[in-house]
Amino acid sequence: MKEIFLKIWPWLKNKYILTISVFAIWMLFFDQNNAVDRMKMSKEIRQLEDDREYYLEQIQKDSIRFHELTTDQDNLEKYAREQFFMKKKNEDVFVVIEEKE
Repeated sequence: MKEIFLKIWPWLKNKYILTISVFAIWMLFFDQNNAVDRMKMSKEIRQLEDDREYYLEQIQKDSIRFHELTTDQDNLEKYAREQFFMKKKNEDVFVVIEEKE
């Protein structure tokens, strides 16, 4: 341990290396825009971009579905029956729920 310290000691006495080291440590850990916060923000940005892509796809799918439902009466009736269990006056609706073991 003492040998390592003796090898490093001349470098620590150099004011330029000491200044650069202090500056680097300050920028990496203590500054407002430090490296740790930068990595967290870049991860959050990637997640938000992925979410944005997902929601754009969902908007496109929903727009197509909305167009289908507003233009075709048969699709609207099928959707109402499947999603909301609606029925005509002379029909009965049976809801089948599958139990998972």
